[in-house]
Amino acid sequence: MKPAAKTSLSFDSALSHEPADKRIEILRLIGESGSISQAGREAGVSYKAAWQAIDTLTNLAGVMLVQRAVGGAGGGGASLTEAGSQLLAVAGQLAESRRQVLAQAAGQLQPAMAAPALGRIGVRTSMRNQLPCQVERLSAQGQMVRVALRLAGGDLLVSRITKASAELLGLKKGLAVLALCKATAVQVTAQAPDVDGALAAPGRQALNGRVVRINRGASGDEVSLQLASGLQLVGFAAAGSGLKSRAAVTAHVDESAVVIALEA
Repeated sequence: MKPAAKTSLSFDSALSHEPADKRIEILRLIGESGSISQAGREAGVSYKAAWQAIDTLTNLAGVMLVQRAVGGAGGGGASLTEAGSQLLAVAGQLAESRRQVLAQAAGQLQPAMAAPALGRIGVRTSMRNQLPCQVERLSAQGQMVRVALRLAGGDLLVSRITKASAELLGLKKGLAVLALCKATAVQVTAQAPDVDGALAAPGRQALNGRVVRINRGASGDEVSLQLASGLQLVGFAAAGSGLKSRAAVTAHVDESAVVIALEA
């Protein structure tokens, strides 16, 4: 499936975490080995995890970072796009700058700002779905707030959070944020003809896309799907779902399962 063209470059999003992020390491190893599976082995992660790292970086950067040549299962070559090479170069510069800053700051930091505390500032998350978006609108409902988020390409995603959280984050229309969601909170089904877009049911929303990868399991099939915008989403279908690559599917997500994070 050919992803939608992306023209917006957002390296600040892709590099907002610790420069030694495993995702950057995998990107570098792909450039060196020309293989996603080899990069995963050298980085000590599975082939699936290596793909997820690239999917997430691609979402955050806003452009394709890796191009893959068709091959057998788990095979085929891969190379970095020009944007992928640029991202690696910037990551290297940031890593060097960080080393210099921390070296200069050594001995000047207060005890509370020792290395472990600094590491927590750049904390990473187990949530595999990380989608750049903008706040579209906020609707207060007592002590809760429904935040409508506009994803790249126009898809709408809604997060239900507390009023206090919305205030502490300073959410307002037009603010750039990240929508985070656990893969286990996304239910994937074959696309029904009468489901179109978000808010298909009260408190529940639906995003349409097509399967790009599927890993079958006894407790459920893990599905990687691509939205029309090219953004990647990971969820689970029932075991023995029968879904296949390129199948039209719908990802169902509860509003309360969507977490909002500010970009660094």
